[in-house]
Amino acid sequence: MICVPTPLSVDGGPDLRAVESAVAAVARNLRPGMLVVLESTTYPGTTDEVVRPALEAGGLVAGEDFHLAFSPERIDPGNEKFGAKNTPKVVGGHTPACAEAAAGFYGAFVDSVVRAKGTREAETAKLLENTYRHINIALVNEMARFCHELGIDLWDVIEAAKSKPFGFQAFYPGPGVGGHCIPIDPNYLSHNVRARLGYPFRFVELAQEINSQMPAYVVSRAQDVLNTEGKPLNGSTVLLLGVTYKPNIADQRESPAVPLARGLMAKGAVVQYHDPHVGDWTSVPEAVRVSDAAAGVGQADLSILVQNHREYDVDALASASQAFFDTRGKATEGEKVTRL
Repeated sequence: MICVPTPLSVDGGPDLRAVESAVAAVARNLRPGMLVVLESTTYPGTTDEVVRPALEAGGLVAGEDFHLAFSPERIDPGNEKFGAKNTPKVVGGHTPACAEAAAGFYGAFVDSVVRAKGTREAETAKLLENTYRHINIALVNEMARFCHELGIDLWDVIEAAKSKPFGFQAFYPGPGVGGHCIPIDPNYLSHNVRARLGYPFRFVELAQEINSQMPAYVVSRAQDVLNTEGKPLNGSTVLLLGVTYKPNIADQRESPAVPLARGLMAKGAVVQYHDPHVGDWTSVPEAVRVSDAAAGVGQADLSILVQNHREYDVDALASASQAFFDTRGKATEGEKVTRL
């Protein structure tokens, strides 16, 4: 089972070095009857065009001497309802027999196995899942901007819309997107479309543009909040609450808190942070760690809820703050509270 990182390269394309290294290690130990499954998220065709030739270089043939399949990982860190066992596992084989071998393996410990037509379909299914989220998050992020200008409470709009029992799924705005799946995986599909077909995947590229602008938008809104308090952003102390990419976990990959902090510092703010899951924030070493959130919000000129960890009593923190900017829609509205 190959499940290694697949980041973006410096030019924005797929970086498969970790996959290639892992495949080389498997190839050195390949023997007849072995099952090899790639789980790393990647562009359609990787299993057949990158993995298979490397494995077959030693003389064994996929589908005849060994089984080869792709099965995207579907782990949601911190999810208390769905884990590896009760999340359906998609498998796509190089041949039908390969698919059956992979399904037999996963079926031993996963409740439900979904067979895709082939490896490319399984690879694309993972990208479709994450692209769907990427685009819908971008939709509500863009709506957050114009709803603010029009004086419309988007959070109330979403609550009203999600009362519809069909045809709608709620997505929520925020200070940006993080983790591996949303900011990175859709770009694999976009890059593949451009490289193979010569035209852009416009939905993905527009979503990337909108979502990547959100940290800068939050900086601008923070400046506006301080202006209403008669304070400049330059020289003010801004406390960021929660710097991980999602709530209740320690994972900081691609967290929007990083460009947000950088943007605040670029305008002269003194940035502090509090996160019950993060000790040293190595991505932004200049930020000062605050050990007590309640005391920190009382001292900071502005506190920004970036990630809503369960440890936070948001209303209590907002009440104790000098000014509170809620990017997650969790605080009860009040004189000190501004919502995204």
